[in-house]
Amino acid sequence: MAKKNKNEMSFLDHLEDLRWLLVRSSAVIVIMAIVTYAFSDFIFDDIIFGPTHTDFITYRFFCDLAQSLGVTGDICVNDLPFTIQNTSMEGQINVFIWTCITAGFILAFPYILYELWKFISPALYEKEKKGAIGFIVMSSVLFFLGVLFGYFVIVPLSINFVATFSVSSVVKNEFNLDSYIGMIKTSVIAAGLFFELPIIIYFLTKLGLVTPNFLRKYRKYAIVIVLIVAAIVTPPDVVSQITVAIPMLIIYELSIFLSVFVEKKRLKNG
Repeated sequence: MAKKNKNEMSFLDHLEDLRWLLVRSSAVIVIMAIVTYAFSDFIFDDIIFGPTHTDFITYRFFCDLAQSLGVTGDICVNDLPFTIQNTSMEGQINVFIWTCITAGFILAFPYILYELWKFISPALYEKEKKGAIGFIVMSSVLFFLGVLFGYFVIVPLSINFVATFSVSSVVKNEFNLDSYIGMIKTSVIAAGLFFELPIIIYFLTKLGLVTPNFLRKYRKYAIVIVLIVAAIVTPPDVVSQITVAIPMLIIYELSIFLSVFVEKKRLKNG
């Protein structure tokens, strides 16, 4: 039986392709999760719980930066007054498993992008299909940059803020293990996916769903949202808020630039 042309596939055939995409991607995530098991001690002791130490690289960087700029205030982290506790019998086991799966997802992200490219490539022109390697490389680089930004910027600033915030000296901070790990996973994955915004805008513009004028029109709202997010996840000092806000605004401006480029090319090709 001859293999069906991708352009002639039915809706159910596309669903079947999507199902196998999910199966293969899930399998690779599980494999990567198993690989991370061998480095679990390093992942937990040095990565997951690294930001709980006052000598973490981010805290030292901001302290040195503030001092060099002559900024006064309690920006240097000298104490993180909180403990992390486990309150359920299976808590540490669940955290261990899901942390490995999260790490597996991060490591498997380039392969997931490859599977997505294979799925959407039939709808692209032949010359666009040749950009597969560029798409996977650029998307992977942006995602990993976002993950690093989330881990080295958002996570430590958030931990410092919640650890030092107190409604009363009577209340002691004893964070649940699930809550702590959940905050790290959310911050890292969310930042990684946010850094994919230029790629998303690229494809939306190609489809005619987004235009540069639309992005420019709502730029002021995007700036307000970014500043609100920066204010929420950082301590109440200007240096930290600017550090979080600037990369996110750069990503948005880069998305506008890409949208302009794609829109001109789309209109030129008719």
